[in-house]
Amino acid sequence: MTFAPARLRPLLAALPLGAALLMATSACGGSNAAAPTQSAAQASTESTAPASTESTAPAPAESASAVPSESAAAPADPAVKEITVTVAGRKVTPPPGRIEVTKGQTVRITVTGDTADEAHLHGYDKAVSLQPGTPASIEFVADQTGLFEMETHESGLQLFQLVVR
Repeated sequence: MTFAPARLRPLLAALPLGAALLMATSACGGSNAAAPTQSAAQASTESTAPASTESTAPAPAESASAVPSESAAAPADPAVKEITVTVAGRKVTPPPGRIEVTKGQTVRITVTGDTADEAHLHGYDKAVSLQPGTPASIEFVADQTGLFEMETHESGLQLFQLVVR
């Protein structure tokens, strides 16, 4: 698989910021306080992952990327950032990573889990109850800049980090 130069530009532009943000990841406390939460192995994996998934027709290899994917079900409104995550057997698919959105953009997060839990987006204080096998969604306007962690509360799994610029 080859990457088009336009596809690499966001990654290269985000790399220095990603390194800076890595040092200031938010903790579960609901604030954007600096608290390192990743190991060096996770950080090196993260720095090679695409900063966002903006292609309209992802290749099969991209479906296993390190960032949660956009919904591929129906043509979505380009103004809405679709984020879809599945939790099964304490495994998050796609693996946790960072997703970038623009301040003022509408974000729709859909989480499907295999156990009853609560998914929570810190900083925005948005939460949704998860029932086994049933997708649950949160939709909001990203009106605060920063780094925000999405996690499950009962199982304590990080789903992804939302970066709003």
